[in-house]
Amino acid sequence: MAQHLMLSLFLAPLAAGVLSLIVRRPRASEYLTVLAALIDLVASILLLHVALQRRLTFWHHYILLDNLGAWVILCVSIVYTLASIYAVGYMRLLHEDERLPLFYALFSGFAFTMLGACVMNNVGVFWIAIELTTLISTFLVGFEREAESTEAAWKYIVVVSAGISLALLGTVLFYWGGSYVLGPSYAMTWDALHGSASQVYPPLLTVSFLLVLVGYGTKAGLAPMHTWLPDAHSESPAPVSAMLSGALLNASMLGIARFLGVVNGTSVSRFAHSAVVGFGIFSFVLATLFIVRQTGIKRLMAYSSVEHIGVQALGLGFGGALGVAGALYHMLNHSLNKSLMFFGAGNAMRAYQTKEIPMIRNVLRVSPVTGTLWLLGAVGIAGAPPFALFLSEFTILRAGIAGRYRWAAIAFVIFLIVVFISFLSHFRNMYFVAGPETEIRRMPGVLWRAIPMWLAFLPLLVLGLWWPRGLWNAFMQIYAGLMGGTP
Repeated sequence: MAQHLMLSLFLAPLAAGVLSLIVRRPRASEYLTVLAALIDLVASILLLHVALQRRLTFWHHYILLDNLGAWVILCVSIVYTLASIYAVGYMRLLHEDERLPLFYALFSGFAFTMLGACVMNNVGVFWIAIELTTLISTFLVGFEREAESTEAAWKYIVVVSAGISLALLGTVLFYWGGSYVLGPSYAMTWDALHGSASQVYPPLLTVSFLLVLVGYGTKAGLAPMHTWLPDAHSESPAPVSAMLSGALLNASMLGIARFLGVVNGTSVSRFAHSAVVGFGIFSFVLATLFIVRQTGIKRLMAYSSVEHIGVQALGLGFGGALGVAGALYHMLNHSLNKSLMFFGAGNAMRAYQTKEIPMIRNVLRVSPVTGTLWLLGAVGIAGAPPFALFLSEFTILRAGIAGRYRWAAIAFVIFLIVVFISFLSHFRNMYFVAGPETEIRRMPGVLWRAIPMWLAFLPLLVLGLWWPRGLWNAFMQIYAGLMGGTP
């Protein structure tokens, strides 16, 4: 059964992409993509259930289904589904019907590469899969073919490829270190690295980890390697921005989490956790400062992504049961909340024909339903109760206070307050402050754009009021495997 689910997980987006190119009909491409995303969502839920029962490998041990990878697959599939539905209503507004089959082929290909990365058992092949996500998503970033989006696409591929090159160098050094223990030639699986890490020369292990942290941290958007992210997220079509923020960053953080698990329990474990905490708090603080003075609506969402990827890094760096559980819960909650926020930003940008916050006013009068959902999403993304991000951030804060990183936990609290005030101040201006009269564009397809916002909002509310016991048990299983029980 598990093997069939894995096949459906990969074949659904692959088939949707290929058929979109063959059929070359925009409406057929839309529905094929939505269908593929729904199949992947169902498969990902079932695969998580299987992975929590037992750890499996397939196809000569190149494919690994474990609980951590299955969790990231679920998060990616959720965003893929929401963004696919939203894209039907949003992409029609661009009046690019002739190019839509190509868009949906790339869109499904992007999902395929991210899902593939989550199950790669060979560390080198994992790097290849992450690099493939860059190559495919570059064309999506520049899809609108405006000067700004083309520039953002070039910046994205140059900066991220440079960072990923460092991750490749770190991977090579990990392999070299393992060769002293396992012999000159061995299968470079995650288990092999984990088993040999404690016997590798500590300075070599330290340099290797720093390189992969910076490399995959670049792809994840950790500061100061985040410079590609504000441009790429703000210039992409809204459904692509949701995929970049809610799915791609998670797939990249998976690499950091796995390598952190490799060095955990070794002599460099404490340094590795401190490095992840350092990058996490720096990302959080830097993003907060940019959020305060931001004037572009999608750039505001982009810097919020830098902030929240920093929060995930803090959870992993703090470690312990609370830190890991909070980071994993935050991964899901951020995927839902940021999808909601980019969908709302896309609606506002198309309705007001601008990306500038000062030109967007009286949103509730223009879009009473989706505008309300967007405003509630802003409250959630700012970390306020009763929404899910508050619960995951509070859990990570508890982990920091209980551990040896109290200084980071204190800084976390201070800048959380600044984020809350600044982020909601921008929305107060857009919703309740009078501004210049602008021409409002009435847009068709509102149902396609409203449904995914509801599908993102309702789980955020439920998960903020109720942390399911089953999820906590799943996180404890992941923690046991990833952190080795180290507090």
